[in-house]
Amino acid sequence: MLRAFARLGVSAFGGPLAHLGYFRNEFVTRRGWLGEAAFADLVALCQILPGPASSQVGFSIGLLRAGYPGALAAWTAFTLPSAAMLVAFAYGAHVLADPIGHGLLHGLQLAAVAVVAQAVYAMAPRLCPDSARAGIAIAAMAVMLFGVSTAAPVLAICVGGFGGWWLCHAAAPALSEAPLIRVSRGVGCAALLLFFALLMALPVLRGVSHSGAVAVFEAFYRSGALVFGGGHVVLPLLRDAVVVPGWVTDQTFLTGYGAAQAVPGPLFSFAAYLGAVLNIGPGGVRGAALALVAIYIPGLLLLIGALPFWQALRRQSRAQAALAGINAAVVGLLAAALYDPIWTSAVRSRGDFAVAALGFLLLTVWRAPPLLVVLTSAVGGAAVSVLA
Repeated sequence: MLRAFARLGVSAFGGPLAHLGYFRNEFVTRRGWLGEAAFADLVALCQILPGPASSQVGFSIGLLRAGYPGALAAWTAFTLPSAAMLVAFAYGAHVLADPIGHGLLHGLQLAAVAVVAQAVYAMAPRLCPDSARAGIAIAAMAVMLFGVSTAAPVLAICVGGFGGWWLCHAAAPALSEAPLIRVSRGVGCAALLLFFALLMALPVLRGVSHSGAVAVFEAFYRSGALVFGGGHVVLPLLRDAVVVPGWVTDQTFLTGYGAAQAVPGPLFSFAAYLGAVLNIGPGGVRGAALALVAIYIPGLLLLIGALPFWQALRRQSRAQAALAGINAAVVGLLAAALYDPIWTSAVRSRGDFAVAALGFLLLTVWRAPPLLVVLTSAVGGAAVSVLA
């Protein structure tokens, strides 16, 4: 399991949807570890749960093939390569102190503009195909843009869930006969109980302990627990968790997010970069490990908790409607984040706009890989800096 997923961890570029394609080719077509129906069932479950869908699918494949040790091996091998690269970048970014270096780093911020704009462009037609869900997305975007509370992302997701339950009428999907991973109901209930216990207890513990490590763990756990709709949606949640309290600057945050587009593996590895550069908590490698574990735990607990009840949930049309509304709301969250902080922090001149527009066109029109977009944006940022 380690060998199979380590190869993907160093070669799987392209984001969550591309990762699912890699998984299908490797484990369904080439190795035959599970069938098409079972793989489709796992993807459907992980797409509606909070957390990183591709990592959850990989964890599930490891669980199916080799039990809980196999699940841990799959997650470790797929996640650590990108996390190590981003921690190395966190340690080495300070050497880029000259004007060209600053331009290269600013180019990574412009790459983030292109990548998030492309994510909104791709997600909106799929997750907001009708007027009801488009209205939910706009309402969630307004909550994010005009909300003054740090709870705005949570409120926006609640708006989506209630709006979907009220306005959307999702038909229950046809159930496949493919067997799912056999997790007992007892283990599933224990995982769900632990998920909610941590979600409620960590803010209290953070308030009474005044520990930097606890504060970091709570912030990243909360972010991982609320990520519906894919890896890019973690951006506004993480910014709210680490930039608003002053643990890291917007510029450093967006620079790391741009660098995260240039490495293979899951986008959630961005948490390792943030844990290494935060001015609170242990920092360095220990801070990176703490943030990385904290942001993944909630999604994996929810996955284990949902597996025994998945078939019953799929039969509930109201539950499906609420989830459809939540998915529409995440489009609004991401659109709000595209404007503030990404656009307002990164696009400061006509040259910046040209570089960001080129990256967007490379992604949407020419279907260029994200690595090429990052490299092009970095060179463009350096050129704009020199010519300014």
